[in-house]
Amino acid sequence: MRRALSLMLALRSLNHHQGRPEPMTTNKQLTARREKAIPRGVSNLHNIFVSKSSNAELWDVEGNRYVDLAAGIAVLNVGHRHPKVLEAVREQLEQFTHTCFQVTPYEPYLRLAERLNELAPGNTPKKTIFLTTGAEAIENAVKIARFHTRRTGVVSFSGAFHGRTMMGMALTGKVAPYKAGFGPLPADVYHIPYPIAYHGKTPEQSLRALDALFRSDIEPSRIAALVIEPVQGEGGFYAAPPDFLRSLRDICSEQGILLIADEVQTGFARTGRMFAVEHAGIEADLITVAKSLGGGFPISGVIGKADIMDSVPPGGLGATYGGPPVGCAAGLAVLDIIEEEKLCERATIIGERIKSWGLNLQRETSCVGEVRATGAMSAIELVEDGDAERPDAEMTRAVISGAIDRGVILLSCGARGNVIRFLPPLTISDKLLGEALGVVGDVVLGLAGSVRKAG
Repeated sequence: MRRALSLMLALRSLNHHQGRPEPMTTNKQLTARREKAIPRGVSNLHNIFVSKSSNAELWDVEGNRYVDLAAGIAVLNVGHRHPKVLEAVREQLEQFTHTCFQVTPYEPYLRLAERLNELAPGNTPKKTIFLTTGAEAIENAVKIARFHTRRTGVVSFSGAFHGRTMMGMALTGKVAPYKAGFGPLPADVYHIPYPIAYHGKTPEQSLRALDALFRSDIEPSRIAALVIEPVQGEGGFYAAPPDFLRSLRDICSEQGILLIADEVQTGFARTGRMFAVEHAGIEADLITVAKSLGGGFPISGVIGKADIMDSVPPGGLGATYGGPPVGCAAGLAVLDIIEEEKLCERATIIGERIKSWGLNLQRETSCVGEVRATGAMSAIELVEDGDAERPDAEMTRAVISGAIDRGVILLSCGARGNVIRFLPPLTISDKLLGEALGVVGDVVLGLAGSVRKAG
C-alpha cells in the first residue's frame, strides 16, 4: 500500500512538472536557459541574474552582492525601489492600471504634464505628451517637428544614440551594432561632427560642417529639426560646450529649424540640473525624456512649446500604453524626490568626487587619457600610453569584467569602445560610492601594472 501511494505521488509530481523546467538558481543555469529562449540580438553585458535590489545595490540569484554604478543605464537616478516611488505605485495599483489616455483620460497624466511644463527651461508656454520608451519619444518629436514646419530634413551628430527604431537608428551616429544590416533607413537624415575637444573636434569645426551641409546637401529651408544630446550618452559622455549649444539655438531660430534636445539620459538631475540644456541657458523647442522619469517604471515623453505641440491635429499623436497610469504616478514621486532630497545638488557632489578620484588615478597611470564629469554623468577614457589616438577597448572590457568579479557593475560607451561611464543612483551613499571607486581603481591599476610588465 505504501509503495503504491509513493508511486502515485511520484506520478502526480511528474505530471505536475511535465513540460515545465525545474527551478534553477545559478547564473550559469539561467544563462543556458536564456540562450535557448531569447535571441542573441538582445545582448547581456553581465550574465548575472538579479533577485533583489535596494537603492544602489543588487543581489543575484546566488546571493552575490553588487554596487550598481549603471542604474539600469541611467534609469534609476532615485535608486532601486525608492520607498516613495513604491508607495505611489501601490496607491495607483489600487485605483486602476490602464484605460488608455485617448479613451478615458486620468489625472496622474495631467498632473505630470503640468509639472514638466513648469520645469522645462524657458518662458514659452509648454505642453507634454507621454509615451513609453525613449525611442518612441524621439519618433514623436521628429513627427511633430516635420508636421509643424512642413519640412522633412533632420540633422543629428556623429556618435549620437537616439534609439533602435527605424528613425532612431537613422539619427544614431554609430553603425555597429545599431544600424548595420537594418537598412534602408528613413531618408533626409544628415550627420555632422559632435564637438569633442579631447579628439581635436572643435565647436567651430562642427559649425563649419553644418554650414557646409547647408551649401552642399540640403538647404536650411528643408530642415525640420536638429537633434542633439547635450551630453552624448552612448557616444562617450562628451558634453557639448555651452557656447556651441547657444550657437545652435541661434542658427535654428534664424533658419526656422526646431531644436530638439534629447534628454533621455541626461534628464532629471543627472547632470546637476533638472535638464542638461540648463547649463547653456537655452530653451529647446522640443525635449525628449524617458529613463529616470519613471524611477524604474516605463514612461517617456515629449515636452514642447505649446504652439508647436498643438500644430498636430487630434489623432495625430498617441499610443495605447502612452503615459501609463503607474508610470505617471511613479514620475510624480520621482519629481518630489528630486526636489525634497536635493538631487541636483547631490549629482554635482557625486560628479566632483568621481572626477577627483579619476584625476588621482590619471596621475598614477597613463592608461587614463581623460576624466569627464557633467554632474554625476561621469567617465574615464582609457588609452595606451596617454595617447588619445590609441583607444584601449581591450583594457576597458577587462576593467568592466574585473569590476563585476569584485562586486561592482559598470558600463562602457564611446564609438571606440574605450570609455567607462559612471551612472550611480544619485541617492548612493558616500561610503558605498567610495567602496565602488576603490574597487575600480584597484582593477585599473592592477591591469595597468600587468601591461607594463608584459611590455
